[in-house]
Amino acid sequence: MLHFMLRMRNHRDDEGATAVEYGLMVAAIAAVIVAVVFLLGGVVKNKFSTTCGAINSTTGTGAAC
Repeated sequence: MLHFMLRMRNHRDDEGATAVEYGLMVAAIAAVIVAVVFLLGGVVKNKFSTTCGAINSTTGTGAAC
């Protein structure tokens, strides 16, 4: 019995810590994605608007962008 208790004392269960680490990594990746979308969102919108305006000016359709 004492042998079993000593063996269990040295046994570590790291599964919970691993799950927490994966959760933190997922949260960090999500935060980076949100930051990139906010930072580049305006730039991408302007590029699409410019492209749409150029297409409409060459075709003469006058469709809303």
